[in-house]
Amino acid sequence: MVSEDAPTIARDVAIVGAGPAGLFAAEIIANHGHRVTVYERTPSVARKFLLAGRGGLNLTHSELPEVFLGRYGEDASQVRAAVEAFPPSKLIAWANDLGANTFVGTSGRVFPRAMKASPLLRAWLRRLDGLGVTIRTRHLWTGFAPPSGLLFRTADGATTTIDADAVLLALGGASWPKLGSDGRWAHIFDDAGIAVVPLAPANCGVHVAWSDVFRSRFEGAALKRIALTIGGVTQRGEAIVTGNGLEGGAVYALGPHIRRACAIEKTAELVVDLKPDISLPDLVRRLEKPRGSDTITNHLRKAAHLDPVAIGLLREMALPDGAEALAARIKALPLCVTGLEGIERAISTAGGVGWGGVDDRLMLRTRPGTFVAGEMLDWEAPTGGYLLQATFATAAVAATGLLAWLATRELK
Repeated sequence: MVSEDAPTIARDVAIVGAGPAGLFAAEIIANHGHRVTVYERTPSVARKFLLAGRGGLNLTHSELPEVFLGRYGEDASQVRAAVEAFPPSKLIAWANDLGANTFVGTSGRVFPRAMKASPLLRAWLRRLDGLGVTIRTRHLWTGFAPPSGLLFRTADGATTTIDADAVLLALGGASWPKLGSDGRWAHIFDDAGIAVVPLAPANCGVHVAWSDVFRSRFEGAALKRIALTIGGVTQRGEAIVTGNGLEGGAVYALGPHIRRACAIEKTAELVVDLKPDISLPDLVRRLEKPRGSDTITNHLRKAAHLDPVAIGLLREMALPDGAEALAARIKALPLCVTGLEGIERAISTAGGVGWGGVDDRLMLRTRPGTFVAGEMLDWEAPTGGYLLQATFATAAVAATGLLAWLATRELK
């Protein structure tokens, strides 16, 4: 169904990238009566979106707006503005309208009842088809063509030029490149003189040099109900021991701070509080109890209620003598982080098109009529629904901006 405020002249709009940002922008623009073609380099659409939905598609979060907006960091005023304009309530309403029947989990995260992306995507593609949106797969965008066209390479190796009245780029970041977004667009932007903040891994694991004994015994084990601190910033949650470090929600949330520290010093000190709900004096009192014939491992298990992986982590360093020293180590165990997991294994990407290069409508200042949306913009957020929310929100801003720009062309 086309909006009642459809233009008197339907324009041709090209969207590059068939992830959630590109498809959502296509829906908004086509719903206003324009002819929309979406170009995607892979054989199918929304591959990363589908992967995200395998473990339960976390669309957004139900927490209070002021808390939600704070998840986007100090230098993300434009992302926060986009989310304010297209808040979680609108994303939830959109998903429900597609038959997703969302619900709020115990953590406050919002999921479709089906707990996966494929039913929602099928309904979405049917809607786009009904709006007349054309999707062309196996079209790799290779650059800008003067004065306002786009260059593509097709599956047979041929090069083709596409001309459109307006363009929206939703090319993603560079994480999980096999799923479609490999970040090669950044070089095209650099060549065109469009400033791009270097792409970097976000929401990814960190490297810690474990001993062979610890790695062999505890790889895959969860450190539960811990607190991690770096540079005075603390995050509670859990972390999973990997073969070369740690990953998990608490680690991901501190990613920007860890990345900055590693960039400056090459390493970062991550301090682990294994019992954040127990005060240091209380922990000392517990550990001062006579352990009799118990081994130190059993004493830690009984007195401090530490599980095997936490005790193993303590043993990665020489255990100090005395209840006070041992309690202090439990409350502040320093780990040396030597780097982050590679961008190809990251959940998302930091960096992207600099905000100074776009206006409030997310149109490139140097290329009138070309808009950008989604992860290819310079922002990042933790997992928990914040990534998809901002992806949809920036797509809504860019699509609305494109419609407004086309309206001004119609008057000329």
